[in-house]
Amino acid sequence: MIITDISVIVFGHVTRRHADAAGHAHPGPAHTVEQAMLTITTESGEQGHSFCPPAVVRPDVIDKYVRKVLIGQDHRDRERLWQDLAHWQRGSAAQLSDRTLAVVDCALWDLAGRTLNQPVYKLIGGYRDKVPAYGSIMCGDEIENGLATPDDYARFAETLVARGYKGIKLHTWMPPVSWSPDVGMDLKACAAVREAVGPDIALMLDAYHWYSRADALKLGRGLEKLGFDWIEEPMDEQSMSSYQWLTDNLDIPVIGPESAGGKHWHRAEWIKAGACDILRTGVNDVGGITPALKTMHLAEAFGMACEVHGNTAMNLHVVAATRNCRWYERGLLHPFLEYDDGFDYLKSLSDPMDADGFVHVPDRPGLGEDIDFDHIDAHRIR
Repeated sequence: MIITDISVIVFGHVTRRHADAAGHAHPGPAHTVEQAMLTITTESGEQGHSFCPPAVVRPDVIDKYVRKVLIGQDHRDRERLWQDLAHWQRGSAAQLSDRTLAVVDCALWDLAGRTLNQPVYKLIGGYRDKVPAYGSIMCGDEIENGLATPDDYARFAETLVARGYKGIKLHTWMPPVSWSPDVGMDLKACAAVREAVGPDIALMLDAYHWYSRADALKLGRGLEKLGFDWIEEPMDEQSMSSYQWLTDNLDIPVIGPESAGGKHWHRAEWIKAGACDILRTGVNDVGGITPALKTMHLAEAFGMACEVHGNTAMNLHVVAATRNCRWYERGLLHPFLEYDDGFDYLKSLSDPMDADGFVHVPDRPGLGEDIDFDHIDAHRIR
């Protein structure tokens, strides 16, 4: 049960996803990018794995903090190990990020599941083995017949409904799109989608993250008329007071925070301040599965829903182990990409969806990622 080694492999994998100048994903030609796999090994040879960008697991961070905390410890003591890593953050000059805590914590959960031959959500205490998914659309672009116009969004929304999705979330246009942001265009896209899919499909909006209060209010009131389920991150989340003001002035539920730091502690402050109607968490956003569960139960204690940000196996297991999350976020989706193609370093999807829009949690042990170790080894960079 004792951890004896922590290793990182950086490998290349092929993708058609490209990041623009602001970091938003868009489709493009196939190209190779770097990915990292962190592996935790015990004295008995059992291993747990988790994936992340290479910058998250830089050698100096792994050596100075992660190995110092984990080597020689019982891998089952996930809570204590997470608390010890979180303690080191204060003096790390921001080098030990929540993303690093998350990848380590996920590898520990994966290790526990693989050791016991159980899926992670069953170790937590499973609530369900399938979850309704909403299709999370990529940010708008200027690609012809892509996501360049409200009609493009409407046409793609019809495709998603035909695929089985019962909910759709739009990400609208943001810089570096030449003419964005624009509240009027956001509302035109939302109106076109509502008209295309009818009243029975749940719709949500994740808009430009730096609108003013006045623009966010205008956007929210427009969404109320269209019967949207929530408005997400229309302003900088560092200003909790702005979200308290927005929540007080809108009838549509305000969800948050997503990108704000502070883990579950700061999300408690959002509840106390009345700065959201639906709480938001995500494994990478709060530093792991362990604190994501704290956030879920925090919201549950206040009778609130807590929606989980992002896809991948780690978030799916959190959703499957809790009651107060309605959706699994599946995406990001675009007319020119096929999400179900998956990743070349995984042999199968971690979040397969049926024709009725339910994602089924794989019954494989650990996080259930069907890792192609031969592919990773063959494409090892360092």
